[in-house]
Amino acid sequence: MKRKQIILPKYKAVMEQMGENIKLARKRRKLNALQVAERAGIARTTLYLIEKGDPSVAMGSYFSVLRVLGLSDDILKLGSDDELGRKLQDLELL
Repeated sequence: MKRKQIILPKYKAVMEQMGENIKLARKRRKLNALQVAERAGIARTTLYLIEKGDPSVAMGSYFSVLRVLGLSDDILKLGSDDELGRKLQDLELL
C-alpha cells in the first residue's frame, strides 16, 4: 500500500514551482510531453505529475526528465549551499 506524502502548503508551492520550471524548460526546447516521457523512459502521466510538482513521484523520474532536457547537473545544486549546516558546524568550533 502506497503512503500519501504529506507536504505543508509552503513546501507544496515550492514543488509546484519546480514542476512549472520543468514544464517551461520542456516547452522552450519545443518538445512535446510524449517525446520527453518516451526519452525519459516514463509514462506520460508520470511526466504530467512531475510538471505539477507531485511529491509522490520518485526522484529518479525527476532526474530522468532533467537528463532529457539537458539539465541533469542542476540536481547537484540540491543542498550545495548548506548555510544552516555551516552555521551549526561553526557553533561546534567555538
